[in-house]
Amino acid sequence: MTLNRRDFVATVGLSLVAGSAARAAAANEAAAVPAVDGNSDWAAVRAQFDLAPDWMHFSQFYIVSHPKPVRDAIYRFRDMLDKSPFTTVEHGMGFDVFFGQDSQDISYPARVQRAAAAYIGGKPEEVALTDSTTQGLALIYQGLKLKPGDEILCTTHDHYVHHEAIRLAAEKSGASWRREVLYADSAKASVDEVVGNLKRAIGPKTRVVGITWVHSSSGVKLPVRALTQVVADANAGRGDKDRILVVLDAVHGFGNQDAQLSQLGVDFAAAGTHKWIFAPRGTGILYVAEKNWGLLSPTIPTFYDVEPFTAWEDQRPPKAPTSISWLSPGGFKAYEHQWAMAEAFEFHQRIGRKRIADRIAALNTQCKEGLAKIPKVKVLTPMDAALSAGLIAFEVEGQSAEDTAHKLYAHKVVASTSPYKISKARLAPSLVNDEREVEAALRAVREIA
Repeated sequence: MTLNRRDFVATVGLSLVAGSAARAAAANEAAAVPAVDGNSDWAAVRAQFDLAPDWMHFSQFYIVSHPKPVRDAIYRFRDMLDKSPFTTVEHGMGFDVFFGQDSQDISYPARVQRAAAAYIGGKPEEVALTDSTTQGLALIYQGLKLKPGDEILCTTHDHYVHHEAIRLAAEKSGASWRREVLYADSAKASVDEVVGNLKRAIGPKTRVVGITWVHSSSGVKLPVRALTQVVADANAGRGDKDRILVVLDAVHGFGNQDAQLSQLGVDFAAAGTHKWIFAPRGTGILYVAEKNWGLLSPTIPTFYDVEPFTAWEDQRPPKAPTSISWLSPGGFKAYEHQWAMAEAFEFHQRIGRKRIADRIAALNTQCKEGLAKIPKVKVLTPMDAALSAGLIAFEVEGQSAEDTAHKLYAHKVVASTSPYKISKARLAPSLVNDEREVEAALRAVREIA
């Protein structure tokens, strides 16, 4: 009997899935998060991460250690790819449909979109898959149909990649861009100050407002919903073609806040998922509200939608409007990482968004209050949880940020420094820490100060 591609997938690829399913069931059982009186067993959560136990890890936000369900999913997909790479990719990506064959019920990328959509409160078709915040921001700004005379407004507090994505897009489109200050002193920032400064900064030529949910330079968390309302008010007297669009760098609020991305009032959002979401390294998403799909042009050829491929075959342009799946960059991927993103979102869902946000807020409050009591230490992040998230920026009198981080390493505390011209030391208590470790980190800061 001759096997075709579908038969081969069924006999080889799916046998791998079956064998992997048993391992996955055991992994999920081990990964279940126990709850007592409605509260997560945080020791059980921390045990899901294979971190070096002799170090205290306060930089998990930088690049993640994968929790057990995500590790197991990566290994499972890697095993399938190593044993049968062609059929696994053809079937897993839903490429069968390109050849006129019956496709499986749901491709692995579509499964990731469903899991992400459930977490952000949107639709699967409002999620594009990327490899990072950097790539996502570039896809947004390069995809916007800007022209000379249009202005992009951002802030002085945004990261290098946000500013560079804007600069590169503005150079090509002929649009202008400028940066405005939202707060003078990060530790004393207030909602009124931030909202008032944005309101004053918006001008008649402003067509895009770029903001960052949590500033990695200071730990300030912007009141995004209040800022998108400022933009909505400014749009009240404008026609559709002059409507101001809001682009959000969401990465350091995405995964530690009790807020759904789809409810923030932004038009576009980019976030790497290999930070607070705990997804595999080299993964990210774009969120684009359905009403805005047609406002973006794809930058990189996609493998995630049949229409551009069919249009190429027929030697015609793809039929408008743009689908968000056209924005997911094509090319061959580290598929075992991309496909395992779903397990990260499910891991968050099992614990609970509010539980996670409350836990991170509690640990950060403990850390900020402790730092504020240490002589010669200045906390640069607001004490108010409404204006802070999981990052704490601070400085020790007479020390550079690098000196402080190196001295903390000697105490087995993994701190970080902010990548800005004026760098600050940072601690970021997360789900891999507990109250005891926060106190140990505070003791270390007290010693080096």
